[in-house]
Amino acid sequence: MNTSISTTTTTAATTEQDRFASIKLEDVVDEIYSLCKDQYGCRFFQKKLEEQKPDQRDLIFLQIYPHFVELMTDPFGNYLCQKLMEYCTDTQRTMIVEQVANAVITISLNMHGTRAVQRMIEFLTLPEQIEKIIQALSPNVVTLIKDINGNHVIQKCLHRLSSTDKQFIYDAVSKNCIEVATHRHGCCVLQRCIDFSAESQKKQLVNEIIRHALTLVQDPYGNYVVQYVLELGDAHFSDQLIRQFIGHIGGLSVQKYSSNVMEKCIRVAEEDTRRHLIEEMVNRPQLEKLLKDSYANYVVQTALDFAEETQHQKLGDCIRPLLPGIRNTSYCKRIQGKLNRGEQQRQQPFQQVQSQYQQQQFQLQQFQQQQQQGYNHHLGGLIGASTTTTTSVTGGNIHPLMNNDINFSPTTTSPFVSHPFSTSTFSSNP
Repeated sequence: MNTSISTTTTTAATTEQDRFASIKLEDVVDEIYSLCKDQYGCRFFQKKLEEQKPDQRDLIFLQIYPHFVELMTDPFGNYLCQKLMEYCTDTQRTMIVEQVANAVITISLNMHGTRAVQRMIEFLTLPEQIEKIIQALSPNVVTLIKDINGNHVIQKCLHRLSSTDKQFIYDAVSKNCIEVATHRHGCCVLQRCIDFSAESQKKQLVNEIIRHALTLVQDPYGNYVVQYVLELGDAHFSDQLIRQFIGHIGGLSVQKYSSNVMEKCIRVAEEDTRRHLIEEMVNRPQLEKLLKDSYANYVVQTALDFAEETQHQKLGDCIRPLLPGIRNTSYCKRIQGKLNRGEQQRQQPFQQVQSQYQQQQFQLQQFQQQQQQGYNHHLGGLIGASTTTTTSVTGGNIHPLMNNDINFSPTTTSPFVSHPFSTSTFSSNP
């Protein structure tokens, strides 16, 4: 049964497609409006536009222009509208913009219409066209941003319009920063606003985010906006932002969303700002609460990773007495490991100095032994030469380079003579 239905459908589609393959545009002039809402009819008219013949373009334009608003939201007709926006003249495009301006918000909120509006924005060329669209969109920027379809229209404006032309978006977002940043789609659009901003526009947005940082950081979506500012790599912005949280570390660390931001703040903060953040944790009652919390313990761990030596030691002194209280948690061993690593790092400089001293002492002993061996060897030769003068005449066992006049005087100078660890000097005449 299903096979029979599938075969019938395929046959009908092929027949419909064949019908348009042999048809001429002039034969269906009066049917363009109705046929462009059909899958194969829409494709037929798009191909005619792609041929770039002015008479065919003008014919299609005249037939669908009066119905443009309706067709922009049609499942198939919207594709012909997009194609016409691409191939029509500037005059025709201006007529289309004026036709749809009053309905552009409704069209943008439609799943099919949003594509058509984006395409229209992409091909705006004349100042009057741009101005008309800006006037139509300006009163409803926030509404569009928060809509699953409409937010893409705003993003297209960010991408295609000049800094001056898209200022209306930055004004609306700055005025409604919390409403936009704490919305599922709004938080993404706000980040794109920063991406496509001029320097003055970026400052305008970031200042508002900093002003509302305490509210945003605790929100499921707003916290991503705060993190995005921290990731910009601008120390001026990030330091101002992080300082908004000084005095609130304890409360923010125990919350699901803001705890992640607190970790990031500790990582990227300037040294002085980081010191203030960690200092808030260095008291036993506060630390006990943080260590036992399923979110805040990660903030403590990050503090141990990035604290300077003095603060690390103070943190460790506060944490160690509290470890028995968290010994059954999954993160106790990690915290213990971070404390131990900190202790090892503090001991490492002393161990390095001690190792260097021992190595130098060993090298000195080796040198002294070599000098003593050389001295003994030559001394033995001299004794043999002085006591057995008759032996040298009769062919005694004397080194061939030695004679009775040898006056041995070591000339090798120890490299350790001026070394602070040197304890011996050598006489030039043994």
